[in-house]
Amino acid sequence: MDLKNEVISIKDEIIKLRRNFHMNPELGFEEYETSKFIKEYLDKEGISYESYAKTGVCGIIRGDLEEKKDRVIGLRSDIDALPIEENNKCEYISTVKGKMHACGHDGHAAILLGVAKILNRNRELFGGTIKLIFEPAEETIGGARYMIEEGVLTAPNVDIMCGLHLDENINCGQVEVKFGAVNAASNPFKVEVMGVGGHGAYPSSAIDPIVISSNIINALQNIVSREVNPLNSAVITVGSIHGGTGANIIPEKVTLTGIIRTLNSEDRQLVTRRVDEIAKGIGLTLRGKVKIEIEESYPMLINDKNSVNKLRNAAIKVIGEENVLEQEYPHMGVESFAYFANEIPSVFYFLGCRNEEKGIIHPAHSSLFDIDEDALMIGVAIQCQMVLDYLTN
Repeated sequence: MDLKNEVISIKDEIIKLRRNFHMNPELGFEEYETSKFIKEYLDKEGISYESYAKTGVCGIIRGDLEEKKDRVIGLRSDIDALPIEENNKCEYISTVKGKMHACGHDGHAAILLGVAKILNRNRELFGGTIKLIFEPAEETIGGARYMIEEGVLTAPNVDIMCGLHLDENINCGQVEVKFGAVNAASNPFKVEVMGVGGHGAYPSSAIDPIVISSNIINALQNIVSREVNPLNSAVITVGSIHGGTGANIIPEKVTLTGIIRTLNSEDRQLVTRRVDEIAKGIGLTLRGKVKIEIEESYPMLINDKNSVNKLRNAAIKVIGEENVLEQEYPHMGVESFAYFANEIPSVFYFLGCRNEEKGIIHPAHSSLFDIDEDALMIGVAIQCQMVLDYLTN
């Protein structure tokens, strides 16, 4: 098979698929039309599929060869959009008010459907099984965990997983991949500080939860600067504070919300424990009461060494070694592909979609985010090459 020509032959179709997804964005676990569209496409291509996690889909392709028949590889795409009003001026702008594919998931889905089409019509070239996993709710609570709970990685058991993310900081035609830690773990938290309300002119007759909250916010930053190993990265962000109704009124309660980001399990345990201890300790010291909830959210995304090497080798065949870059530092953002990577050997890489000449420079999660659609073909080719290498060599 001439993979390059195979991909070129469906270029217009891949772009059309991406634009269809882009024009019809749906939020997490609301992707009913998106899911329906994916299933109809798989039906048209003669690819069987199963449903998972309400709106998730898993397509299944089985190779014709006996060789490597016991091998199973999983490829993942996320499919949800964001609650953003799009401000791009293009023919494929979102048709849904207040919703937009501002993180490239439309491109991810189109890439995986393109991979499905090419590999399904070349089943005689490989053995084994391919699972095409379309994950819902990546941007919110991580549909991956629910798909895993419902058995998407079993029957047959997936041996290796690969996922990608379009990246506007990397030029189109290049990819970045990293050994080890790729994305941080996250722990959202909520702190309720209870005091005693009173008149702003007479603070001694009250217990001021705003003052207590201010002390908590400042003290939490000392965890990163003085308790986490300075060679490790961690972030504690308090993103919202709500309390009070007037300038001369001491309120009864203040609510803080925030998030913790860490890159190893030891720091995750340390930081979450100390956030709890410090918040409660300051509340007690300043005569208030503190209630804190810390959620165990997305895990760290750790790339498997052998899986990274497989991806690198495939990418080098497609775009040349000079265009396969090594990601220097982990991202402190989270990625729900981590749930898959926690279960089986996996690789997650970043596919460049930046093109300054075309004005494609805006960050993900912004109302002006867009991609150089030439990146879609590169994504299809690399995914296909990795699958073919794994199911034939």
